[in-house]
Amino acid sequence: MGSACNGTSRPPIDTYAYAGRTLSVNGRLVTAARAPYPSPRYATILANARVNSKTFDYVINNYGTYAAIFDYPKNDKQIGTIDNVGGQGCTNVLYGYGKKTFWIVAHDTKIREYLVPKRPIKTLSDSVGSPSSCAMDSNGDLAVGILGGSGAGDIVIFKNASGSGTVLSTPLTAEFFDGYDNQGNLFADGFKSSGGFQLVELPKGSSAVQKITTSNTVQFPGSVQWDGKYLTVLDQDTASIYQYTIGGTTATLRGTVSLSGSSDCAQTWIAKGVVYCADAGNGNGEVFKYPAGGSAIAVLGGGFPLPLGTVAARK
Repeated sequence: MGSACNGTSRPPIDTYAYAGRTLSVNGRLVTAARAPYPSPRYATILANARVNSKTFDYVINNYGTYAAIFDYPKNDKQIGTIDNVGGQGCTNVLYGYGKKTFWIVAHDTKIREYLVPKRPIKTLSDSVGSPSSCAMDSNGDLAVGILGGSGAGDIVIFKNASGSGTVLSTPLTAEFFDGYDNQGNLFADGFKSSGGFQLVELPKGSSAVQKITTSNTVQFPGSVQWDGKYLTVLDQDTASIYQYTIGGTTATLRGTVSLSGSSDCAQTWIAKGVVYCADAGNGNGEVFKYPAGGSAIAVLGGGFPLPLGTVAARK
Protein backbone atom coordinates (compact mmCIF):
# COMPACT_ATOMS: atom_id res chain seq x y z
CA MET A 1 0.00 0.00 0.00
CA GLY A 2 1.84 3.08 -1.16
CA SER A 3 1.50 6.52 0.39
CA ALA A 4 2.38 10.10 -0.33
CA CYS A 5 1.68 13.56 1.04
CA ASN A 6 -1.49 13.90 -1.01
CA GLY A 7 -3.06 10.48 -0.52
CA THR A 8 -2.87 6.72 -0.55
CA SER A 9 -2.98 4.44 -3.57
CA ARG A 10 -6.18 2.60 -4.39
CA PRO A 11 -6.30 -1.03 -3.17
CA PRO A 12 -7.94 -3.78 -5.22
CA ILE A 13 -11.75 -3.81 -5.26
CA ASP A 14 -13.04 -5.90 -2.36
CA THR A 15 -15.76 -8.52 -2.63
CA TYR A 16 -18.05 -9.03 0.37
CA ALA A 17 -20.04 -12.09 1.43
CA TYR A 18 -21.80 -13.37 4.56
CA ALA A 19 -21.69 -16.86 6.04
CA GLY A 20 -24.52 -16.75 8.56
CA ARG A 21 -23.87 -13.49 10.40
CA THR A 22 -20.13 -13.50 9.78
CA LEU A 23 -18.68 -11.20 7.12
CA SER A 24 -15.91 -12.25 4.76
CA VAL A 25 -13.90 -9.95 2.50
CA ASN A 26 -12.10 -11.46 -0.49
CA GLY A 27 -12.77 -14.89 1.03
CA ARG A 28 -11.30 -14.11 4.46
CA LEU A 29 -13.45 -13.76 7.59
CA VAL A 30 -13.32 -10.39 9.31
CA THR A 31 -14.57 -9.18 12.70
CA ALA A 32 -16.79 -6.36 11.41
CA ALA A 33 -20.54 -6.94 11.59
CA ARG A 34 -21.24 -5.28 8.25
CA ALA A 35 -19.57 -4.11 5.06
CA PRO A 36 -18.90 -0.38 4.60
CA TYR A 37 -21.47 1.89 3.00
CA PRO A 38 -21.14 4.08 1.01
CA SER A 39 -18.30 2.72 -1.12
CA PRO A 40 -14.94 3.88 0.23
CA ARG A 41 -13.26 7.05 -0.89
CA TYR A 42 -9.51 7.13 -0.41
CA ALA A 43 -8.15 9.20 2.42
CA THR A 44 -5.80 12.14 2.16
CA ILE A 45 -2.70 12.30 4.35
CA LEU A 46 -1.96 15.66 5.96
CA ALA A 47 0.56 17.45 3.76
CA ASN A 48 4.00 18.09 5.30
CA ALA A 49 3.06 16.18 8.45
CA ARG A 50 5.81 16.05 11.06
CA VAL A 51 5.90 13.23 13.55
CA ASN A 52 6.64 15.28 16.65
CA SER A 53 3.66 14.27 18.77
CA LYS A 54 3.87 12.06 21.84
CA THR A 55 0.40 10.54 21.45
CA PHE A 56 -0.56 8.37 18.48
CA ASP A 57 -3.85 6.78 17.46
CA TYR A 58 -4.26 4.08 14.83
CA VAL A 59 -7.16 3.06 12.60
CA ILE A 60 -6.31 -0.40 11.25
CA ASN A 61 -8.01 -1.43 8.02
CA ASN A 62 -8.75 -4.71 6.26
CA TYR A 63 -6.05 -7.38 6.08
CA GLY A 64 -3.33 -6.58 3.58
CA THR A 65 -4.09 -2.85 3.36
CA TYR A 66 -2.79 -0.38 5.93
CA ALA A 67 -3.12 1.26 9.32
CA ALA A 68 -3.72 5.03 9.33
CA ILE A 69 -1.73 7.02 11.90
CA PHE A 70 -3.11 10.05 13.77
CA ASP A 71 -1.83 12.25 16.58
CA TYR A 72 -5.20 13.19 18.11
CA PRO A 73 -5.91 15.31 20.15
CA LYS A 74 -3.20 17.44 18.54
CA ASN A 75 -4.81 16.96 15.11
CA ASP A 76 -7.66 14.99 13.56
CA LYS A 77 -5.96 14.58 10.16
CA GLN A 78 -4.04 11.48 9.11
CA ILE A 79 -0.26 11.92 9.40
CA GLY A 80 1.01 8.62 8.01
CA THR A 81 0.49 4.90 7.38
CA ILE A 82 1.82 1.49 8.30
CA ASP A 83 1.61 -0.43 5.05
CA ASN A 84 0.62 -4.04 4.30
CA VAL A 85 -1.09 -4.74 7.62
CA GLY A 86 -4.69 -4.98 8.81
CA GLY A 87 -6.88 -6.44 11.52
CA GLN A 88 -6.86 -5.51 15.21
CA GLY A 89 -4.49 -3.85 17.65
CA CYS A 90 -3.61 -3.92 21.34
CA THR A 91 -1.01 -2.44 23.69
CA ASN A 92 0.95 -3.25 26.83
CA VAL A 93 -1.68 -1.66 29.11
CA LEU A 94 -5.15 -2.91 30.05
CA TYR A 95 -6.68 0.42 29.04
CA GLY A 96 -5.39 3.89 28.30
CA TYR A 97 -2.44 4.78 26.12
CA GLY A 98 0.15 2.09 25.50
CA LYS A 99 3.65 2.70 26.81
CA LYS A 100 5.87 3.17 23.75
CA THR A 101 4.74 0.01 21.93
CA PHE A 102 1.63 -1.59 20.39
CA TRP A 103 0.71 -4.74 18.45
CA ILE A 104 -1.12 -5.32 15.16
CA VAL A 105 -2.51 -8.77 14.29
CA ALA A 106 -2.21 -8.75 10.49
CA HIS A 107 -2.23 -12.49 9.70
CA ASP A 108 -0.92 -15.78 11.08
CA THR A 109 2.73 -15.00 10.34
CA LYS A 110 2.57 -11.29 11.09
CA ILE A 111 1.59 -10.71 14.71
CA ARG A 112 3.83 -7.71 15.04
CA GLU A 113 4.93 -5.34 17.78
CA TYR A 114 5.77 -1.73 16.87
CA LEU A 115 7.64 1.07 18.57
CA VAL A 116 5.54 4.22 18.24
CA PRO A 117 4.88 5.70 15.85
CA LYS A 118 5.59 2.83 13.38
CA ARG A 119 8.89 0.96 13.71
CA PRO A 120 8.48 -2.87 13.77
CA ILE A 121 10.48 -4.50 16.57
CA LYS A 122 9.15 -8.07 16.96
CA THR A 123 7.12 -10.59 14.94
CA LEU A 124 5.32 -13.70 16.22
CA SER A 125 3.34 -16.32 14.32
CA ASP A 126 0.66 -18.89 15.07
CA SER A 127 0.26 -22.27 13.42
CA VAL A 128 -3.44 -22.90 13.95
CA GLY A 129 -5.45 -20.50 11.83
CA SER A 130 -6.41 -16.92 11.05
CA PRO A 131 -5.91 -14.68 14.11
CA SER A 132 -8.45 -11.97 14.90
CA SER A 133 -7.50 -10.24 18.13
CA CYS A 134 -4.87 -9.62 20.76
CA ALA A 135 -4.61 -8.57 24.39
CA MET A 136 -1.80 -8.18 26.91
CA ASP A 137 -1.86 -8.71 30.66
CA SER A 138 0.12 -6.71 33.21
CA ASN A 139 2.89 -9.36 33.18
CA GLY A 140 3.50 -8.98 29.44
CA ASP A 141 1.80 -12.15 28.20
CA LEU A 142 0.11 -11.80 24.80
CA ALA A 143 -3.18 -13.55 24.00
CA VAL A 144 -4.17 -13.96 20.35
CA GLY A 145 -7.63 -15.16 19.33
CA ILE A 146 -8.31 -17.28 16.24
CA LEU A 147 -11.24 -16.29 14.03
CA GLY A 148 -11.02 -18.81 11.17
CA GLY A 149 -9.11 -21.79 9.82
CA SER A 150 -8.55 -25.14 11.52
CA GLY A 151 -8.15 -23.49 14.94
CA ALA A 152 -11.26 -21.30 14.76
CA GLY A 153 -12.29 -20.32 18.28
CA ASP A 154 -8.91 -21.10 19.85
CA ILE A 155 -6.77 -18.73 21.92
CA VAL A 156 -2.97 -18.74 21.69
CA ILE A 157 -1.05 -17.53 24.75
CA PHE A 158 2.45 -16.20 24.10
CA LYS A 159 4.29 -16.14 27.44
CA ASN A 160 6.20 -12.85 27.74
CA ALA A 161 5.02 -12.13 24.19
CA SER A 162 7.58 -14.59 22.83
CA GLY A 163 7.96 -18.11 21.47
CA SER A 164 5.51 -20.23 19.52
CA GLY A 165 2.60 -19.90 21.97
CA THR A 166 0.33 -22.34 23.80
CA VAL A 167 -2.93 -23.17 22.04
CA LEU A 168 -6.08 -23.45 24.15
CA SER A 169 -9.46 -24.57 22.84
CA THR A 170 -12.63 -22.67 23.77
CA PRO A 171 -16.40 -23.20 23.44
CA LEU A 172 -16.39 -20.62 20.61
CA THR A 173 -16.71 -21.55 16.95
CA ALA A 174 -14.98 -18.26 16.07
CA GLU A 175 -13.10 -15.91 18.43
CA PHE A 176 -13.63 -12.22 17.66
CA PHE A 177 -12.15 -10.11 20.50
CA ASP A 178 -10.32 -10.61 23.79
CA GLY A 179 -9.11 -8.65 26.80
CA TYR A 180 -7.62 -9.15 30.27
CA ASP A 181 -9.06 -7.75 33.49
CA ASN A 182 -6.98 -6.32 36.33
CA GLN A 183 -6.76 -9.73 38.02
CA GLY A 184 -5.12 -11.44 35.05
CA ASN A 185 -8.27 -13.24 33.90
CA LEU A 186 -8.67 -13.38 30.12
CA PHE A 187 -12.10 -12.86 28.53
CA ALA A 188 -13.02 -13.40 24.89
CA ASP A 189 -16.18 -13.30 22.81
CA GLY A 190 -17.48 -14.74 19.57
CA PHE A 191 -20.16 -17.12 18.40
CA LYS A 192 -21.20 -20.48 19.82
CA SER A 193 -22.25 -23.50 17.76
CA SER A 194 -25.90 -22.40 17.71
CA GLY A 195 -24.86 -19.08 16.18
CA GLY A 196 -25.55 -16.81 19.15
CA PHE A 197 -23.18 -14.58 21.09
CA GLN A 198 -20.95 -16.17 23.72
CA LEU A 199 -18.55 -14.69 26.28
CA VAL A 200 -15.85 -16.98 27.74
CA GLU A 201 -13.18 -16.68 30.43
CA LEU A 202 -9.76 -18.19 30.97
CA PRO A 203 -9.25 -17.67 34.72
CA LYS A 204 -5.75 -16.70 35.77
CA GLY A 205 -3.61 -19.78 36.37
CA SER A 206 -6.06 -22.11 34.58
CA SER A 207 -5.86 -23.87 31.24
CA ALA A 208 -9.64 -24.49 31.03
CA VAL A 209 -11.80 -21.91 29.27
CA GLN A 210 -15.31 -21.57 30.69
CA LYS A 211 -18.54 -20.04 29.40
CA ILE A 212 -19.78 -16.78 30.94
CA THR A 213 -23.48 -15.88 30.85
CA THR A 214 -24.32 -12.20 30.41
CA SER A 215 -27.35 -10.79 32.25
CA ASN A 216 -28.43 -8.96 29.09
CA THR A 217 -28.56 -9.98 25.43
CA VAL A 218 -25.56 -9.12 23.25
CA GLN A 219 -26.35 -9.19 19.53
CA PHE A 220 -22.91 -9.24 17.87
CA PRO A 221 -19.42 -9.75 19.36
CA GLY A 222 -17.33 -6.62 19.88
CA SER A 223 -14.28 -5.46 21.78
CA VAL A 224 -13.60 -6.92 25.23
CA GLN A 225 -11.60 -4.60 27.49
CA TRP A 226 -11.09 -3.65 31.12
CA ASP A 227 -11.95 0.05 31.65
CA GLY A 228 -10.41 0.57 35.07
CA LYS A 229 -13.57 -0.48 36.93
CA TYR A 230 -15.60 -2.85 34.76
CA LEU A 231 -15.10 -5.54 32.17
CA THR A 232 -16.61 -4.09 28.99
CA VAL A 233 -18.07 -5.76 25.91
CA LEU A 234 -18.97 -3.82 22.77
CA ASP A 235 -22.10 -4.85 20.89
CA GLN A 236 -21.49 -3.97 17.24
CA ASP A 237 -25.18 -4.19 16.35
CA THR A 238 -26.42 -1.74 19.02
CA ALA A 239 -23.39 0.60 19.13
CA SER A 240 -23.25 0.06 22.89
CA ILE A 241 -20.47 -0.74 25.33
CA TYR A 242 -21.77 -2.87 28.19
CA GLN A 243 -20.04 -2.58 31.59
CA TYR A 244 -20.04 -5.77 33.68
CA THR A 245 -19.00 -7.11 37.02
CA ILE A 246 -18.07 -10.80 37.01
CA GLY A 247 -19.25 -13.23 39.65
CA GLY A 248 -18.54 -16.91 39.05
CA THR A 249 -19.79 -17.66 35.54
CA THR A 250 -22.14 -14.66 35.32
CA ALA A 251 -21.49 -11.19 33.93
CA THR A 252 -23.92 -8.71 35.51
CA LEU A 253 -24.68 -5.52 33.58
CA ARG A 254 -23.84 -2.36 35.55
CA GLY A 255 -23.95 0.31 32.84
CA THR A 256 -24.31 1.02 29.14
CA VAL A 257 -22.29 3.52 27.08
CA SER A 258 -23.99 4.47 23.79
CA LEU A 259 -21.88 5.56 20.80
CA SER A 260 -24.39 7.72 18.95
CA GLY A 261 -23.92 8.17 15.21
CA SER A 262 -21.51 5.27 14.76
CA SER A 263 -22.45 2.71 12.13
CA ASP A 264 -20.32 -0.29 13.11
CA CYS A 265 -17.49 0.08 15.60
CA ALA A 266 -15.62 -3.11 14.74
CA GLN A 267 -13.04 -2.51 17.49
CA THR A 268 -12.98 0.11 20.20
CA TRP A 269 -10.09 1.12 22.45
CA ILE A 270 -10.79 2.76 25.81
CA ALA A 271 -8.22 5.33 26.88
CA LYS A 272 -8.54 7.81 29.76
CA GLY A 273 -11.65 9.89 29.23
CA VAL A 274 -12.20 8.76 25.64
CA VAL A 275 -12.95 5.68 23.56
CA TYR A 276 -11.68 5.25 20.00
CA CYS A 277 -13.84 3.50 17.39
CA ALA A 278 -12.79 1.88 14.11
CA ASP A 279 -16.07 2.39 12.28
CA ALA A 280 -16.38 -0.24 9.54
CA GLY A 281 -19.75 1.14 8.48
CA ASN A 282 -18.81 4.82 8.22
CA GLY A 283 -15.29 4.10 6.93
CA ASN A 284 -13.50 6.29 9.47
CA GLY A 285 -12.18 6.54 12.99
CA GLU A 286 -14.25 8.21 15.70
CA VAL A 287 -13.58 9.46 19.23
CA PHE A 288 -16.23 9.53 21.95
CA LYS A 289 -16.16 10.63 25.56
CA TYR A 290 -15.92 7.74 28.00
CA PRO A 291 -17.90 6.76 29.99
CA ALA A 292 -20.32 9.51 28.93
CA GLY A 293 -20.73 8.28 25.34
CA GLY A 294 -23.10 10.28 23.16
CA SER A 295 -22.06 11.78 19.84
CA ALA A 296 -18.48 11.68 18.56
CA ILE A 297 -16.22 14.53 19.68
CA ALA A 298 -13.85 13.95 16.74
CA VAL A 299 -13.73 12.09 13.43
CA LEU A 300 -10.36 10.72 12.34
CA GLY A 301 -9.87 10.54 8.59
CA GLY A 302 -12.45 9.02 6.30
CA GLY A 303 -12.94 6.86 3.24
CA PHE A 304 -10.90 3.98 4.62
CA PRO A 305 -11.08 0.54 2.91
CA LEU A 306 -12.58 -1.25 5.95
CA PRO A 307 -11.68 -0.16 9.51
CA LEU A 308 -11.38 -3.26 11.70
CA GLY A 309 -9.15 -2.17 14.56
CA THR A 310 -7.96 0.76 16.63
CA VAL A 311 -5.43 1.34 19.39
CA ALA A 312 -3.62 4.28 21.00
CA ALA A 313 -0.09 4.61 22.40
CA ARG A 314 2.40 7.20 23.61
CA LYS A 315 6.15 7.63 23.33
